[in-house]
Amino acid sequence: MTAPLTPPHQPHHESGEPDPWRAPQAGGRPAPPVDDGRDYEAGDAPSTGEELRADLRDGALTVVALAVLGIVLGLLWLWLAPKVQLISNGREIYLRDTEGEEAIGADGTFALLALVFGAVSAAGVFWWRRRGGIVLVLALALGGLVGGLVAWRLGVWLGPTTDLVAHAKSVGPNVPFDGPLELRAYGVLVAWPLSAMAVHLTLTGLLGPRDPAPPPACLSGAR
Repeated sequence: MTAPLTPPHQPHHESGEPDPWRAPQAGGRPAPPVDDGRDYEAGDAPSTGEELRADLRDGALTVVALAVLGIVLGLLWLWLAPKVQLISNGREIYLRDTEGEEAIGADGTFALLALVFGAVSAAGVFWWRRRGGIVLVLALALGGLVGGLVAWRLGVWLGPTTDLVAHAKSVGPNVPFDGPLELRAYGVLVAWPLSAMAVHLTLTGLLGPRDPAPPPACLSGAR
């Protein structure tokens, strides 16, 4: 009689050599954990619900902080925006310099300041959290919009009066006076949120934590 042949899918190994086809023994060493880029102690990994609550809390804080920062933007806009000079002849009110660009200069000043505030706020939020997330991006967009609205209304409120007739009567005819601070292009209100989202997404892509690399695939058999 002849000895049974070794099955072709299970190559024969000499005694003492490891057998890759042998099932792992019970109680053996577990596979090493996959590093996700964050430091957790034993039993300290947060659940999905805890992470969501933390993101919502940080998002709310971001919106409030940007709304407060809108006060600073409003004060800077009031200070830096060019003044529109008006004059009255006792019956009508008209621009002192009909060819001046001060009227659109207020919109341009607001847009430039909002872009800078958006970039700075996004960099600050990224430095604070060191990672991305849809909640933070939406919080930056909402907070930037709220901050822009606060800045706009504060600048108008602290600026020259909007009652031109009363202002012209108080200064008298043929005396120049400052017109109210206004936004004529309301599209500049989205400059802050757009800048904040773009800068935050860029920083997250360049400096944010990377996803863990997949483990190397095991060889299915020896040739």
